[in-house]
Amino acid sequence: MKLETIAIHAGNTVDAATGAVIQPITLSTTFKRDENGAPVSNYIYTRASNPNRSSLEQVLSKLEGGADACSFSSGNAAGGAFFQALEPGSHIIAPDDMYHGLRAQLNEVFNGILEVDFVDMSDQKSIEGHIRKETKAIWIETPSNPLLKVTDILAIVSIAKRHNILVCCDNTFATPIFQRPIEMGVDLVMHSTTKYFGGHSDVLGGALITKDKTKLWERIRRNQELSGAVPSPFDCYLTVRGIKTLPYRMRGHAENAMKIAEFLENHPRVERVYYPGLKSNEGHTIAAAQMSSFGAVISFIVRSGAEEAQRIAGSLKLFSQATSLGGVESLVERRAAVEGPNTKTPQNLLRISVGLENQADLIEDLQLTIN
Repeated sequence: MKLETIAIHAGNTVDAATGAVIQPITLSTTFKRDENGAPVSNYIYTRASNPNRSSLEQVLSKLEGGADACSFSSGNAAGGAFFQALEPGSHIIAPDDMYHGLRAQLNEVFNGILEVDFVDMSDQKSIEGHIRKETKAIWIETPSNPLLKVTDILAIVSIAKRHNILVCCDNTFATPIFQRPIEMGVDLVMHSTTKYFGGHSDVLGGALITKDKTKLWERIRRNQELSGAVPSPFDCYLTVRGIKTLPYRMRGHAENAMKIAEFLENHPRVERVYYPGLKSNEGHTIAAAQMSSFGAVISFIVRSGAEEAQRIAGSLKLFSQATSLGGVESLVERRAAVEGPNTKTPQNLLRISVGLENQADLIEDLQLTIN
């Protein structure tokens, strides 16, 4: 099946009792056993598994072309489950530009448990120079948050295979609609399903998808059950519902984003635009080779400094000033203000998540506000 068909059918089970064409929400926390104490279905207790979670994991796995998927209560929980599955003392190479929540998790939660080097993922010699015998994984995020840096996935996979190291790719910005990391040799893919999968800014979630069912994957699946950081049945239902329109939404998001990126690139009060779809972007060539389209997150530098950037963020009418991305509505945020005093993000950088409003309306909102 093609992606559009997978998105609609792979996460749905017709209800056998009623014939309902949309799978109902199974809220029960526990499931009946027979007179001998044996389960009468594949389900025992909802922390371990639930029909709605099974459906979500099935569609996630099929969309990414993986062997299995685990869904979690948030993207951070998904990333944490991978880090937890590594042996204490393991070394990870991670991007110097990555989602600050996962970066903080590595620096704070796993401090003293795992060792981490944050490296420029475009510098392959530097990556190889940081590999040591304890290195167990290379974590990549492409395009990255918030600078939209592009990592050459095939190059990283080649390095990792030479050293028998795992590669895990945060594919949140691209989704499997625009980028296929497992097909390029990546071992695991991570998503914040809060973003484009849910697509309506109303459900929190995360996921890991694996290329193969390895022993490490068995530990991740066990961590999911024992830690209990799982999405509720209703959260799973909402995410599956959002996925049904994912391929078509992503095309609209990307079309709008390209027009807005071109507008911003030519605006005299914008110093720099970070968007891999622009030919002027340093990651454009690699992005064009490994992505079918360039996503819908744009960052740009305002010439007049942080105060002016904040004024713009607070004055836009159609772009709501709010954290997150991937919803049908457009959002704007001055990332440095959110990331705190240790941020490396420029103070006058604005990140926008381009929604599905009419692109002319969005450009007019930016034009009137930036001017």
